[in-house]
Amino acid sequence: MLKTLCKAVLPAVLAVASADGFTMHHLKEKTTTLQDQQQISITIYNDNLAMVRDLRHVSLEEGMNRLAWGEVSTRIRPETALLTPLEKTSEIRVVEQNFDFDLLSPEKLLEKYHGRSVNVVHTNPVTGEETMEAATVLSTSDGIVLKFRDRIETGMPERIIFPDVPDDLYEHPTLSLLLDGAAPGKHKLELSYLTSGLSWQADYVATLNADDTRLGLIGLATLTNHSGITYPEAHLQLMAGELSLISVEPHPARKMMAMVADATEYQETREEPLSEYHLYTLPAATTLAENQAKQITLMSATAIPVAQEFLLRGMETYYFNKYNNQDSRLNPVVLFQFDNKGQGLGVPLPKGTVRVYKNDAQNNMQFLGEDRIDHTAKDERVRVKLGRAFDITATRTQTDFQQLDTPSKRFTETAHQIEIRNTRQEDISIRVQEPIPGDWIMISESMPHTKPASSLAEWMMRVPANEKVILSYRVRVRH
Repeated sequence: MLKTLCKAVLPAVLAVASADGFTMHHLKEKTTTLQDQQQISITIYNDNLAMVRDLRHVSLEEGMNRLAWGEVSTRIRPETALLTPLEKTSEIRVVEQNFDFDLLSPEKLLEKYHGRSVNVVHTNPVTGEETMEAATVLSTSDGIVLKFRDRIETGMPERIIFPDVPDDLYEHPTLSLLLDGAAPGKHKLELSYLTSGLSWQADYVATLNADDTRLGLIGLATLTNHSGITYPEAHLQLMAGELSLISVEPHPARKMMAMVADATEYQETREEPLSEYHLYTLPAATTLAENQAKQITLMSATAIPVAQEFLLRGMETYYFNKYNNQDSRLNPVVLFQFDNKGQGLGVPLPKGTVRVYKNDAQNNMQFLGEDRIDHTAKDERVRVKLGRAFDITATRTQTDFQQLDTPSKRFTETAHQIEIRNTRQEDISIRVQEPIPGDWIMISESMPHTKPASSLAEWMMRVPANEKVILSYRVRVRH
């Protein structure tokens, strides 16, 4: 009886399985393009990474559907793609998804026609008459091999005519999805994924006033898009912070074209903390074109109180051995510093490049220098290094060196003199820092030092206009 039942049931089961397989294999593929797009939202990180959320209205048949989601980033990380139905009643689920890297091109089209028939057009060089002949593509590796009815030829002919484009070759980057559980009609579907090729950085334009006491500051977000597609009217958010990422092999990018700069009009950018990061939401949608750099204003502040500082810093090697005093003329570093608070400031500043400008006597804008700043929280101090002072010079001299070793320990005692000359028309203050290695003690000094760190001695010195000041000190170091 069991044997009879199996004979009766098995053909029916096989028939159903065969029917399902036939249906899945022969489903007509639907394509969704940018015409179906309702909204595109992108969160861009500092680390050549972005999260794209692409909302579209898509028409589906009942049950199983093959859907080609066109115009996704060529730099997509396919393992991160997630399709979400936004209607609460939807029961659509993803059965399978594939990202098709092969885009339509003459080379790819030939590869897809391996073993298939094409038409080759020959042109008579004398009469210009064209004739057509069928051939089979035998190989496209290291050149093309074609089999005609009576011969085999290598090398690319003048023209090849293909009967159609294979289903797995797309004009645009495409994510192929096999969906199940759809109700007939239109659905709101959101595809989210991570992609490389999108990045942003902060750039700051700082303008000093005539006496270097006030600063105007504009913070710009510079966005770059090399992801392979354009994002029309995208809602953009920028994430500032250091992400933890696992290194992955990047997908090959298309050749980059010339970069186009585009700056948008300033509107208020909303900033908010998000876990250990800071999120900046841009006020209006904007188009981010492929191979484009776009600048958007993040913040703007004027009349920021700023302090100028000159810094002269030595080296640890001065305290190990005797050194040659020749060519020891130095120019101190010029620093400008201000506090991240007050009108227009008081918000977290993303890390980036600060470029400083100032008008000359003819009111022409001149570039003074640039420096990198790290992520800076509100109320913290910003320090920008511009270069070296031209008319402030320092001369360092090692006036004594002694080796004071004992059987168990090594000591050195060195004496130094630093002469600082100010040829400006105004008095200046200069910070002198000496990184001293090991355990050390100051034996003598011409003016008192402070110890901001265990391996650092520091002096604040006032140098009158057109005068010089000499700092001398002796230090003993246990190495």
